[in-house]
Parts: sequence; structure tokens; C-alpha cells
Amino acid sequence: MQTVFDRHVDPRLIDRSLADSAFGSMWLDELGPARPEFPAPAGPLRCDLLVVGGGYTGLWTALHAAQQDPSADIVLIEADRIGWAASGRNGGFVDASLTHGTENGRSRWPDELAELQALGLENLNGMQDEIERLGIDAEWERTGMLSVAVEPHQVEWLRAAADASEGQFLDREQVCAKLSSPTYLAGLFEPDTCALVNPAKLAVGLARACADAGVSIYEHAAATSLRSVGSGIHVEAAGHDLIAERVVLATNVFPSLLRRNRLHTVPVYDYVLATEPLSAQQLDRIGWTGRQGVGDSGNQFHYYRLSADNRIVWGGYDAVYHFGRRVDPAYEHRPASYRRLAAHFFLTFPQLSDVRFAHRWAGAIDTNTRFCAHWGSAHGGRVAYVNGFTGLGVAAARFGADVCLDLVNGRQTERSRLEMVRTTPLPFPPEPLASIGIQATRWSLDRADHRAGRRNVLLRALDRLGLGFDS
Repeated sequence: MQTVFDRHVDPRLIDRSLADSAFGSMWLDELGPARPEFPAPAGPLRCDLLVVGGGYTGLWTALHAAQQDPSADIVLIEADRIGWAASGRNGGFVDASLTHGTENGRSRWPDELAELQALGLENLNGMQDEIERLGIDAEWERTGMLSVAVEPHQVEWLRAAADASEGQFLDREQVCAKLSSPTYLAGLFEPDTCALVNPAKLAVGLARACADAGVSIYEHAAATSLRSVGSGIHVEAAGHDLIAERVVLATNVFPSLLRRNRLHTVPVYDYVLATEPLSAQQLDRIGWTGRQGVGDSGNQFHYYRLSADNRIVWGGYDAVYHFGRRVDPAYEHRPASYRRLAAHFFLTFPQLSDVRFAHRWAGAIDTNTRFCAHWGSAHGGRVAYVNGFTGLGVAAARFGADVCLDLVNGRQTERSRLEMVRTTPLPFPPEPLASIGIQATRWSLDRADHRAGRRNVLLRALDRLGLGFDS
């Protein structure tokens, strides 16, 4: 059975659309000279709190730690540049969900789902308030989220979500009044649970806020080891000894400094295109006046949104795992994925056949077997960590940072008492089993999309084991 995205698109149109696209994150490219630079460490350091990782999780951790104790000596180190990895390459969707969607949360923590949803919305609202209070120019827009059905079986999924009070169901005419595509059959609009942001501007804005709060930030300081030394934690970074009373590891997809955590996540590569700015006439052709974030409803799904200057950022569908768990820049160069994304764009919006893509890029997502964040502590509670956000971490990273501070400070809070926080997902097996299992699951999810959503024996078995995922 064919899906809407199996239809043919003229390869000449794809060639023309990609011909002049620049390789690299549009968000990071646009920063230009506005991107702050921080020095590498020049010698050994001692501090009260050391944060390893200069993405959203690390930045929120350092900022909130400084706000909670202005007298504390806080150091943040980053192996490359602030926000250069996932925090500067994502689609800029700021979703309230802490569990990567309602169904994933319900299947794992049914007894605390209502609490997790309330905490997620509280976190999103708090994030908006804090960005405004700090004066961070991150192009924040509280637009809401529009989920669209592009296959008949997905219509009933959206209708069921609306019946469960998860949003407003839209029939074909209603959804196309918000955004017009011949592929849309229905929609679900959630007005309060999603915002849009310029991800790179958010990262550098948080870095400036950290520096203003007294945090010492060092770039080009890759951490290579961690061990206890007396009453402190010793981290070696860029050839220097850093000793801290407490450490938070916010290394996302990159190999953890704690061996026991290394099998808990795998890197999955996500690919993105961004158009040139659309003219008013081009926008009128598709009627995208509400600027909502959009996602379609397949297992292999697309996400898309408008930037502040009316570029369409179009990503998703391909989620590629490479044997060996490595994070490698070479994996970002995947012409087949960019061509597939371009074809799907023109199938969705044939009205925009004259649009060209200005940027193409990719990045690694940290995925675990429960598809949302997990936490842990080590070295007698003096080290805390979080990872596994699985592509929905722009808002959840802020919540994750607060949990890490609870853990490393020994605080019992509403957050730290959650079953979600206290439990750890099953690790992925070593190679070659990890690759075999992941590729079989990807194939099965693709087959489900081609079989009206029906899940095969493998997916049903994973569901029973608590390892299944339905996006």
C-alpha cells in the first residue's frame, strides 16, 4: 500500500530546489558576529559546581544554580562552541510534553501522567516568563501546535485525541483553512502546549544570561575523564584539571563520562531543510496566517514551521542510526535524505514549486529506550546527569536541568520524587545487536505507515515489553 509520500516528484524540481542550498544550520549561520566567544581554560580550576556541556541543559543548569545561590562559584565547559550541536540545529519547537507525547507518557507512567502534564505546562510557561524577564531575543512565539492527518487511519487517531481533550479536532475543510495542502485529511490543534523559538538565539541568550549571573564559561574544553578525588570530583578537560564539589553532566548525545550510562542512549541522525524567505504572495498560496508549528501523524513524521523571516523549516521523516553508536560529522552529508525531504515538501505544498531551499543540515538526537529523558546520579550523589530527550528537548531540557540540581543538591522535591525521575530505562544492547534491533524497528515502523498503522509482531512485542514507541 502506497502512502502519500511514495508519490513521484519530478527529479528536476528537486535538483533545482537544492542546487544553491548551503550546508550548515541556518540558525547558527544567521548569528554571524552576534555569536559570543568564550575562552578555553588556561589552567587548573576549582569551583563549587561544574557543568559539562554548553547546550540547553547545561546552560539552564548553570543559570538556575547561579540564581539559587549567587555566591556559588559555577563553571560551565563546552567541548566546541556554545549551542553548536542539537541546541543550534533543532527545529525550534518548544513543546510542553516531558514524555514525548501523551501516549508515550500514559504507557509508562499512567498514575502520574496528569502530574507530568501539569509540570510540563508549568515548565513551558516558566520558560516563556524567564526569557521575557531576562530580555533574551529568541524570536519566541506561542503559536500552538497543529497535527495533521495525511492518511485515512490517522484521522481516527486525531479524533480520539480530541475526544480525550487533547485539542480541537478539525475536519478537512477546517484544517485547510489554517494551512492548505492537498495531503491534509484532518487536523488537531492544541493552542497552549507549543511555542516556537530561534534555537541558536536562545542558546546564546542563555549563555549571556549565565555570564551576567557570574557563571564562568569556557569553550573548546572537551572533558575526557571524571573521578572522585577526596571530597571533590576531578574532571580533566583540555589538558587541565578541574576540581568541583558537584558536577552536572549535560552531554546529550555524546559519550558519557560515566561508563554505566553509555549504553543508555544511541545517536539517531535527523535531517532538515530551510527555504528562502517566502514572499507574501507565496504565503497566500498556502494560507499560513496562524504561524502554527505543524507535524504530520505517521510513525515517520515531518515537522515544519515558519521562521521570523518566513522561511519554512522542514525536517524529520528520516531518522538514521549508524552502526557503532558514533557521532560523526560525515553522517550529516546524506544527499538521499535531503532529496527525500525536498520531494515530500513539494508533495505537501505543490503550490510552492517555485520555492528554493537555502540551507540543509543534520544533527544527532540522543535516543533511549523510553524515548524521553532519564536521570541518574553517581559518586555519592555529587554527580548528576540527564539525557535521552529524543528530539523533544527544547523545553524539557529546562525541566531536566532543574531535576539535576535537585539531585546533586540532595533535595527532595515534587520533581525528584517522580517515578519518571527515579526509574532508568533499559539500555540498548551492544553491537551488532543494537544495529540489528534498531534497523528492524525502523523497517517495522515504515511498514506500519504503509499498512494503515497496523503494527507487526516485532512492534507488538516491543509494546508489551515497554519498549514500543508510537509518535
